[in-house]
Amino acid sequence: MMVFITFCFPFSSLLPPLENEINKVPDERSKKKIKIRLTIVFPIVPARGFDLRNIHKLFRPPFRTPLDNDLHLLPLMRELHKFRSKYPAFGMLAAVIIYSQTWITVPDHAPVPDFGKALTTVTDTLRPSTVKDSLSPQKTNTDTLPLSDTGKIPGTDTGWIRKTDTFKLRLSKDSLTAPLKYNAADSAVVMIRAKKIYLYGKTKTEYTDITLTAPKVEMDQGSQVVTAFNYKDSTGKVLETAHFKQGENEFTSDTIRYNFKNQVGITKNTYSQQGEILVLGETIKKVNENTSFIKKARFTTCMLDDPHFAFVTPKMKLINQKLAISGPAHPEFEGVPVPVYLPFGFYPLSQGRHSGMLRPNFITDEVRGLGLQGIGYYKVLNDYWDAELTGDLFSYGEWAAGLKMTYRKIYKYSGGLNFTLRNSKQNFKGDPDFTKSRVYQVTWSHTMDSRARPGISFSANVNAGSTKFNRLIPGNAYMPYQNILGSSITFNKTWKNLPFNLSVSATHSQNNNIGAVNISLPNMAFTVSTIYPFQNKNRAGSKKWYENLGIAYNGSFANSFSFNDTIQYGKNGVKPFFRYLLDTAIWTAQHNIPITLSLPPILGGKIMVSPGISYGQTWIQRTTNYRWNDALKKVDTIQSKGLYIDQRGSVSLSFNTAMFGTVYFKKSRLQALRHTIRPTLGFSYTPDLNASHIKRTQVDTTGKVLYYNEIGGSYLYNTSSRRSGAMSFGIDNNIEMKRRSRKDTSTGPVRPSKLIEGFGFAGSYDFIRDSFRLSPINFYFRTTLFEKLSINASTILNPYQTDARGYDIPKYAWQGGRFKLGRLTSGSISMSTNFQSKPKDPKKEEARKKAVEERLSDPALLGDQQRLLEYMQRNPSEFVDFNIDWNLSLSYSLSFVNRIKPDYSGFETDFQLGGISMNGGFNLTPKWKITASGSYDLETLTMQYVQMSINRDLHCWQLAINVIPVGYTRSFSFTISPKSTLLQDLKINRTRYFNSF
Repeated sequence: MMVFITFCFPFSSLLPPLENEINKVPDERSKKKIKIRLTIVFPIVPARGFDLRNIHKLFRPPFRTPLDNDLHLLPLMRELHKFRSKYPAFGMLAAVIIYSQTWITVPDHAPVPDFGKALTTVTDTLRPSTVKDSLSPQKTNTDTLPLSDTGKIPGTDTGWIRKTDTFKLRLSKDSLTAPLKYNAADSAVVMIRAKKIYLYGKTKTEYTDITLTAPKVEMDQGSQVVTAFNYKDSTGKVLETAHFKQGENEFTSDTIRYNFKNQVGITKNTYSQQGEILVLGETIKKVNENTSFIKKARFTTCMLDDPHFAFVTPKMKLINQKLAISGPAHPEFEGVPVPVYLPFGFYPLSQGRHSGMLRPNFITDEVRGLGLQGIGYYKVLNDYWDAELTGDLFSYGEWAAGLKMTYRKIYKYSGGLNFTLRNSKQNFKGDPDFTKSRVYQVTWSHTMDSRARPGISFSANVNAGSTKFNRLIPGNAYMPYQNILGSSITFNKTWKNLPFNLSVSATHSQNNNIGAVNISLPNMAFTVSTIYPFQNKNRAGSKKWYENLGIAYNGSFANSFSFNDTIQYGKNGVKPFFRYLLDTAIWTAQHNIPITLSLPPILGGKIMVSPGISYGQTWIQRTTNYRWNDALKKVDTIQSKGLYIDQRGSVSLSFNTAMFGTVYFKKSRLQALRHTIRPTLGFSYTPDLNASHIKRTQVDTTGKVLYYNEIGGSYLYNTSSRRSGAMSFGIDNNIEMKRRSRKDTSTGPVRPSKLIEGFGFAGSYDFIRDSFRLSPINFYFRTTLFEKLSINASTILNPYQTDARGYDIPKYAWQGGRFKLGRLTSGSISMSTNFQSKPKDPKKEEARKKAVEERLSDPALLGDQQRLLEYMQRNPSEFVDFNIDWNLSLSYSLSFVNRIKPDYSGFETDFQLGGISMNGGFNLTPKWKITASGSYDLETLTMQYVQMSINRDLHCWQLAINVIPVGYTRSFSFTISPKSTLLQDLKINRTRYFNSF
């Protein structure tokens, strides 16, 4: 018999890209899918007893062919009746009719006349042929029907006829290796005969990792070339461009022609950004995924369609994100070429660090002569370390060498080391102004990430060097007045689940005015956090009062020595340097055991009670004694080495509470005022455990006697014992207000603010002393007025009268017939304020503040912050914010102290009037800004320094004129430089220094 199997599949399977968009043709008749029927005839002679209803098992649906996943074999004989011998004639007749009607493939519908004649002449590319069944051989299936069944098939054949299916579909040579996805916002036109697709509107085409967007796209399936065009208005102005993206490669062009198969393309008027460089090409040929050749290329860091400056070359080879190689190149500004040519160019485009030479600055100094500053080499050592070696050379003989190293490993550590050696030689030998000196400076910052080794931390912040180094830095108005330097190196170790902590450190401090340097190392501290020995871990219910009894331990060791770098050791009777260090070295050790007890509040929780006990010892290697020298009429100092122990102990009990009162106002923006008072009262007893170490000595020719402690050498002034039984007292206050904003006319919530953040006093009264029982009273005050003016003030009031030479006498100031609280022996006040306009772009200002906060809160960037601060001090004109129209900040400090004279003949008051510091600027125009900073010394009534700068924003460039007309170092500089960090060394600089010695 003959079995007819019909394959039915859409024509779109032969042209897969058309299936997605063909339904978008405007004509409704063209939207109907075109299908092809293919009929294949299998002659089959059934076996005896075989039920044809099981024939569908030979074609287990879905049967998929290699043509397409959407092409399925649709069996037509799933529900066959039993074949009877009386129907062969009818079967043959039906087979002839069906075969004659389906042997030619025809479309279901005729095409639209104006769609093109693509479909009218299309013929079937697959010819029907008799094929063999490709199914694997099956086991002989025995019919279970009895022989007497009327459905028995006559004949003597006992098996099936096995056929092999040889049906195959050859893919077209123009097929792509991956699906091509596309869409258009306006319309899509499909030309089937020409195998082209036209997309209009905002189109998007995706193929593998390629994304193409353009206002108009033409796809040619035959050549596998896609062409994208820009969109222009009636005047020829480009409104939309074509954009191509493949991986990290991305560019914008007027016209893009790209072959999907071999990845070769040609573009016209192309813009491509490579890191911080913008590359513009008249014609670009893309030969593979990463390499392109450019004809008439222009590259710049100005991100504009018409950049302000560029470097022009007739030809260039570009390897994406790696490098670019060009022929002869010359710069141009505002489209005007500059006749300065380079024979060839090699431009690294990869991100990250690169080794290379550093560009020096040419400067002129009236004292040092002509010079090159910053000449050197930058070397990338590995992924974590880099080094920069620089030097300065001057025509009068001065030179400087510097080594700067930075390192950083994520989640491990970060830091930087900077060492500078300067050999100063101003003027010529024989001149009265000739000076020669050799100075150095070392800065080192290191931070260990807390995630590297939990429980262990290591940090370093070193800033040390010669005390005259800051005075010899040219062109810096601030550094010559930085007289105090300090350093610290700290290692900390904590134990998990244990109350122990170990700290090892080294510190350094120096005073550049007097040349004194103090170094303390090693310093060690071991502490045991408060533990509660009587606390019941399995306690049920509330705590007992004794369970809050806690005990702790604090132990420390310190070793220090000092020297003066202005002294020539080993000459003129001065000891050699190392011997001098041994003689001045001194070590101390301290032990302290505090015992605390937290008692429950009394009077309903209104008063807190805190008792305490402490015991401590101080170990020291030497004692200091003072002796009056009658011959020289002065006090001599005598030191003795050994081991000496100073013991201290005390018992205390303190009470504290808080009270407040509120005053309300009606019909006013001021809603309420609240005054909060926090009084404290305490009692303590301190025995004198080392009374034998309290000594006395005569200090002047009148026989005046002072007491001192020979362990440490500190003066006790008018007392011969340290035993005390004192009552301490103090009151802290603050005043707050609630007011409604001027802009708020509703009755909603008001805004609270503090009028006075804190003010009060503290002192003590000793009941055991026979005289001078009342201690000096410490007063303090702090507030911020109008949320702008910050004020901090403090002073010490001495309640005793003095004699003719200023020494205290055991008589209160209000005694003797006149009322007087006392005299101020020391005090200080500091004020600062800052005013600025609202930012032009609030979002930009918020982003800037957020970046600053993140940098300040990241402990791994402490070293970077210090280096950035130093760079900002040297180059303030490079950090100008045009987003703020104007800003002004002022600060002032004043202090005084009443101290004993060096010859112990009395007291003198030392006033430090300080100086007024100012910093501010304003935008003269949106692109011009003037900034200035300075300091005025009220004691000498002179300007310490003045620094002014004029800045011009040139979009991709910046212009800065920096002038220091007053100060220790005076200078003038003129700089034009690109903003891009890639071209930061490509600048024009003119600098002159004028030193004042």
